[in-house]
Amino acid sequence: MRLLFAEDELSLSKAVCAILQKNNYSVDAVYDGAEALEYIKSENYDGIVLDIMMPKMDGIEVLKKMRSEGNNTPVLILTAKSEIDDKVLGLDSGANDYLTKPFAVKELLARIRAMTRTSAQQPDSVLKFGNVSLDSASFELSAPKGSYKLANKEFQMMEMLMRHPKNLVSTEHFMERIWGFDSEAEINVVWVYISYLRKKLSAIGANIQIKAQRNAGYFLEELK
Repeated sequence: MRLLFAEDELSLSKAVCAILQKNNYSVDAVYDGAEALEYIKSENYDGIVLDIMMPKMDGIEVLKKMRSEGNNTPVLILTAKSEIDDKVLGLDSGANDYLTKPFAVKELLARIRAMTRTSAQQPDSVLKFGNVSLDSASFELSAPKGSYKLANKEFQMMEMLMRHPKNLVSTEHFMERIWGFDSEAEINVVWVYISYLRKKLSAIGANIQIKAQRNAGYFLEELK
């Protein structure tokens, strides 16, 4: 399941993203409202966590803009304010839920599960290409001969490929989105995970394969 986490406090963002990833969420982190809105417009998320107090554009403004454009992705707002009026404003602006800082991690996870429960039941939570399906709720990669429950990073890579199967995804883009800018992982780790996925696709009788375009990236191709 894929989340956007918009929080301008860097240390809090890193800590929460690490916890979410350990709980099998794929997470994109952004640090201001304008960047959050750009990601919302260009990517598909199962849920969004928005801090209210952010630079460039506050979370309420981001929420109002995305709702006015017809984006109904579930949103949890975070606020350091505990006044009823702030909570009401967030809910009236289109939020599905709110959480006041400081918060307990268990409560954050429970609220994310609750707000994404409905969206996880929608058909678009299962990505399909060729005879292969990828379930974002269960991390299950399936084809006629069987299925695998993917590890977190395997799932994130396969999801990126299957959302836009004919588009190239560069090695650098995989590194940035999955391992992060400050990761100490070597860039060849991407090739290692691509190798894992290729073996699993072959084992389950997939009629698609991960192709490499030299010095450009990877994409999915349906076998004839």
